[in-house]
Amino acid sequence: MAEKFSVTELTVLKNGLMQGMLDANQGAELLQMFLVGRGYGVSREAAIDSVTRLEASGCPYELLQRELESLALVM
Repeated sequence: MAEKFSVTELTVLKNGLMQGMLDANQGAELLQMFLVGRGYGVSREAAIDSVTRLEASGCPYELLQRELESLALVM
């Protein structure tokens, strides 16, 4: 899959993830809602792992895009 999300979508998601008030479970829920809202399924455990990687790296757009692409399960 090579889904490309718009810069606007990624910016809104990144801002939500980087608020600093979210724990890994809340961040995973945000990723899940983002992907489910676009017709994809997502594993909760994989989303938690992705959030951890994103937070540790400062959440650059390229990594956010790659993480979303690896998380998204075609329904």
